Amino acid sequence: MVEPQLHRVTLPNGLRVVLAPDSAAGQASSGQAPVVGVSVHYDVGFRSEPEGRTGFAHLFEHLMFQGSESLEKLAHFRHVQGSGGTFNGSTHQDYTDYYQVLPSAALERALFLEADRMRAPKITEENLRNQVDVVKEEIRLNVLNRPYGGFPWILLPPVLYSTFANAHNGYGDFTDLEQATVDDCAAFFDTYYAPGNAVLTVCGDLDVERTIDLINKHFGDVPARDVAPRPSFGEQFPSGELRGKHVDAHAPLPAVALGYRLPDPVGELDAYLANVVLAAILSDGDAARLQQRLVYQDSLVVDVHAGCGLMGSPLDARDPDTFTVTAIHTPEVGLDRVIGAVDEELEKLAADGPSEDELSRVTARWSASLYRGHDRVVTRTLDLGSAELLHGRAELISELPKRIGQVRAEDVAAAAKALRPEARAVLEIEPAGDENATGGAA
Repeated sequence: MVEPQLHRVTLPNGLRVVLAPDSAAGQASSGQAPVVGVSVHYDVGFRSEPEGRTGFAHLFEHLMFQGSESLEKLAHFRHVQGSGGTFNGSTHQDYTDYYQVLPSAALERALFLEADRMRAPKITEENLRNQVDVVKEEIRLNVLNRPYGGFPWILLPPVLYSTFANAHNGYGDFTDLEQATVDDCAAFFDTYYAPGNAVLTVCGDLDVERTIDLINKHFGDVPARDVAPRPSFGEQFPSGELRGKHVDAHAPLPAVALGYRLPDPVGELDAYLANVVLAAILSDGDAARLQQRLVYQDSLVVDVHAGCGLMGSPLDARDPDTFTVTAIHTPEVGLDRVIGAVDEELEKLAADGPSEDELSRVTARWSASLYRGHDRVVTRTLDLGSAELLHGRAELISELPKRIGQVRAEDVAAAAKALRPEARAVLEIEPAGDENATGGAA
């Protein structure tokens, strides 16, 4: 894949714009109409929530779909779907994104929709109470009433981290959500949803000059507001092994999550990418080390996974970020046997590194998945926007395959050596039916 030339503009109100023209977008052999992706990434996520307002960033994402200055509730949905497009939004640790992909002839409609809610979303008591109920139901569905709900992204951070920003439940506590007020929402919007705190990305079948004119037309009069410097969420690495336990009312089998701190994904990118390769060597595919050892050889677990990033994807957050190993095992297999086997495999990699075959296999697979993902306009649009926001360089997404390919065996060995038992968190999931179950999260 040849990455198209990127174009940047910053509006007087501070809005950063990234344009990625690609006239081939959507013109596949299927005869699809040319398409364009439009996304807005705001520099606010779970970690920016104030104490007493857990889940607020995600709640606000919902409110941004409830109407705006010129549009009633559900109008955004109708306009995008009526154009043959799709849309959504998502909340992450360090950002919240909104996007739509639609025929390129409807580009101006998408820009108007995003500008209108950047200018003034419709925050009313009715909308707030309605969306609090929607979010609570989402939590019931995805966390409270699901086996291994919130595992590990909600349950592991309070064991590994000590500060509220890094440790709290980003989905939200019901009491905090219910106590949210319209004034809280207005203050959150004023603080974090300023144009100067956002990146607008347009990708696909577009004319650069015309698109810049349309962006100025629709976003140019969104009032500028002060943007406070982003605080650091850094904290010390653990000085010993940290342990926690959570009783899961729906889990059929015990589970464990190991959490380790990662190198800074922005300031230490190459060391971070060595951990991405390490995770793939450990659990990506049947030939991976943990799959072979824990599943096939010793029959210790029924499922095992290693990865970078609490939300399931690498390079999705700033520092601090988390390396996780999760495993589901049968009751007769003790927790210590599973952890011991993981430690032995890490020790082997720390001592000898991966083989050349392992290294080439996982780097080729990872690069192929990047190319495959970026063939989709929606993935390319979102990845360009998040890379620009988090790293200041949207170009990074086209450089990643080469940089991953440059990871050496000794880099992976060093990454494995850094995952030390004395600087990690261990979260044990205990099924509620276990006769030894004694309580909730430790």
